[in-house]
Formats: sequence, structure tokens, C-alpha cells
Amino acid sequence: MLNQIILVGRVHDIKQEQKKVIVTLAIPQSFKNISGEYEIDIIDVSIYGTIAETTKEYVKKGDLIGVRGRLQRLEKNKKLEVIAEKVTFLSTRKENEE
Repeated sequence: MLNQIILVGRVHDIKQEQKKVIVTLAIPQSFKNISGEYEIDIIDVSIYGTIAETTKEYVKKGDLIGVRGRLQRLEKNKKLEVIAEKVTFLSTRKENEE
């Protein structure tokens, strides 16, 4: 069996909860909608441990990151959660771009 997910997107938001960091990624779809525009998927990623600490310290809104992880359902009838196992920092926004 295999449960693996790979996401690459821009950080839309980053917040810290009790033992985890939640990074919200904005990921443009690869096709246009009926209006001829690219829609954007907004996906929350939960990060734990030392990876969470490093991510919270170095990542800010607008940075491009890659996430390798897995899907997990913590309780019955609850939505799936993306759990990060590895975060790769791909690029940062320059200060004058913000």
C-alpha cells in the first residue's frame, strides 16, 4: 500500500498551533476553467517536530515550497489532513516584491 502526496505551491498563510505548524499553500491548477482563468487550490498542510520549527523560522508568505507527506484521517467522518514528512524550500520572495 502507498499513501504519499507531493505538493508544490506558494505559502498563503502560516500559523502555529499547540504542537504543530499549519502552512496554507496556494497551488494554481494546470488548466483553465470555463471562464478562461486558472483557479487556485488552497490546501492546509500540518507540520510537526523539528521540521515545523525550521519551517516556522525560515518560511514566510509568498515563498515557494515543496511538501512530501501523506494523507491522514484522525477521526471518523472528519476531513483528510495532509501531514508533511519533508519540506523543501524552493525560493523566497524578494523584499521589494511584497
